[in-house]
Amino acid sequence: MIPRGVEVFVGVESIDLRWGFERLAGLVAERLGRPARSGALFVFRGRRGHAIKVLFFDGSGLCLFYKRLDRGTFRWPEALAPDATSISVDERALEALLDGIDVDAPARRLPKSRTH
Repeated sequence: MIPRGVEVFVGVESIDLRWGFERLAGLVAERLGRPARSGALFVFRGRRGHAIKVLFFDGSGLCLFYKRLDRGTFRWPEALAPDATSISVDERALEALLDGIDVDAPARRLPKSRTH
């Protein structure tokens, strides 16, 4: 459940999802110009679009939420300005983003498993 009234910033560029707490906190400060411990949620997408990370501060420490879809890709909002580094969305839009699957994207094919 997403807290009511929380600020949500969606990163425009995709990231390397191997990055952890400190690298993402640095990215928030560097690219978004905001402190990672501000109480806002910061959402980042992996390069292939099927996984995201959400960084947030819960009052006692940084938290990291990771979600990977089994099929499809996340529907990502488009920036209105060409030089934008993030998009501000409300909690409803974030919920839709977390739940939504882009049905127009081709399904990823899983490699066939070998049987012995």
